[in-house]
Amino acid sequence: MKEWIELQKKLYPDVLEIIQNRYRLLHYVSLMEPIGRRTLADNLNLKERSIRSEVTFLQNGGMVEVTTRGLLLTGEGKSLLENMAPYMREVSGVKVLEDRLREKLKLESVIVVPGDSDESEWVKEEMGKACVTYLQSISGPGQTLAVTGGTTMASVASRMTPSAGMEDWLFVPARGGLGERVEHQANTICVEMAKKAMGNYRLLYVPDPISEESYQNIIEEPSVKDVLGIIRSSDIVIHGLGDALTMANRRKTPDDQLAVIKERQAVGEAFGYYFSQSGEVVHKVRTVGLQLEDLEGDREVIAVAGGSSKADAISSYFQPGKSSVLITDEGAAKELMRDTSL
Repeated sequence: MKEWIELQKKLYPDVLEIIQNRYRLLHYVSLMEPIGRRTLADNLNLKERSIRSEVTFLQNGGMVEVTTRGLLLTGEGKSLLENMAPYMREVSGVKVLEDRLREKLKLESVIVVPGDSDESEWVKEEMGKACVTYLQSISGPGQTLAVTGGTTMASVASRMTPSAGMEDWLFVPARGGLGERVEHQANTICVEMAKKAMGNYRLLYVPDPISEESYQNIIEEPSVKDVLGIIRSSDIVIHGLGDALTMANRRKTPDDQLAVIKERQAVGEAFGYYFSQSGEVVHKVRTVGLQLEDLEGDREVIAVAGGSSKADAISSYFQPGKSSVLITDEGAAKELMRDTSL
């Protein structure tokens, strides 16, 4: 493959750029269809004249359909995207980046999607799609999947589709979440995933975070105890990773605790644990649901996080991290490869 790419560069230096641009356009249409030309131009940072020319080429080739609602991908366009994906990963260097990052973080699998979600919101959708594809590749009958809340997990839910073997899956929230924006709560994401996968779900109606006194009372409630048992025995866990201060502010952390998080230089957060750059747990909030120690064992644990600004958070988590799979984007992956602390 590499030799073929180098030959193409010599014979037609511009060919790879043209292919990449057209693939990128088709790929974006597939994520956001139906989409208008102007929106497409704005999001891809291209001139409308260039977009019109490329759309005409792709329409004549039967890859896109122009409708009153906007551009739609045809069956031929979808097939082309699927067949070209491995080739484009090789051309862009993403495959090499995955291999190096997997070795550096000592993980079973690393999946890197093109782009930087700090700069383009659609990259989160692509991470969600990659996560769903991975889930479908490991799906088996009667599995239980636990999912946390957050915007990245919402993107995973938005890309969920039915798949053979997932119709009898049970979806559960990995932790409580009442108090967050409804669309980002683990319960909401859990329901959406279950419905789209044609599976079942159980919910956990508790706040996050919670006081110690309330925690001891709540976990003894029969309905909560039952769901917690299911969550802790789940076969698959999908979770996000957050920037420490962003998460602390989102949770409206009391000033004294926020001071500790800052003083101890926390950079990352997962499951209510705050990590320093070296991976040390410097603060923990009481949450009902999965704890770090629950991630041990042979279950599949998938971390999904991207954006160059999340590199420190990802790095801090994977020092003592329990996840076996990382799904991220180029922005974070490239920053992580520069990180000499790993």
